[in-house]
Amino acid sequence: MERENGRKNNELREVKIIPDFLEHPDGSCLISFGKTKVICSANIEEKIPPFLQGSGEGWITAEYGMLPGSTHTRSQREAVRGKQSGRTVEIQRLIGRALRASVDRKLLGERTILIDCDVIQADGGTRTASITGSFVAMAIAIKKLLKESIIEKNPILENVAAVSVGKVNGEILLDLDYSEDSNAEVDLNLIATQNQKIVEIQGTAETHAFPREELNLMLDFAFNGIESLINLQNQVLKNYD
Repeated sequence: MERENGRKNNELREVKIIPDFLEHPDGSCLISFGKTKVICSANIEEKIPPFLQGSGEGWITAEYGMLPGSTHTRSQREAVRGKQSGRTVEIQRLIGRALRASVDRKLLGERTILIDCDVIQADGGTRTASITGSFVAMAIAIKKLLKESIIEKNPILENVAAVSVGKVNGEILLDLDYSEDSNAEVDLNLIATQNQKIVEIQGTAETHAFPREELNLMLDFAFNGIESLINLQNQVLKNYD
């Protein structure tokens, strides 16, 4: 099938990461997957949740939101509605789990890294962009802790990134945009580390059940996409070494 910008079935959209996009957080970036754009920021607090008191371990948690003008039709702010949607809660928990999987929380010490992901433009893959960008924001914040000798050893075990893959019109496609995602027969997100360890797989057959062989092909596409995203993360972060 013909994809926007003529990209191949196994090709990512153009991905850009602009570090230090915000002045005040300890770490930040603007990440774009094609037309999807997310501001990711990381702030460090010298405190931890009560359930971790005395454990010697740190914590990483996330908040996620979509600006009213990020989609084709304006969506009301959740603060105005007075309640977060189930989707929002699911995504911010997913971001937190992904980042915690990449860090030795003992080395982080009893402090919290607070991640904020604000979607300013949505065209599919906002959760995968949020995870990929949040790792960069977190890594910048951690490098600040190291530079200021607040911690002695880098707690990051390995990079983590995320990408979507799916089946559209009978074809397996990597990194779905909105038009593809909204017509997908299978929709799958992979969150994985630099060493191809799986943090989470979210996959659903939207129309008909699909065979194991297609799952294997989707994972092959996704792992290759993860590798490209992690290479980009490292290119951005090398300027902080």
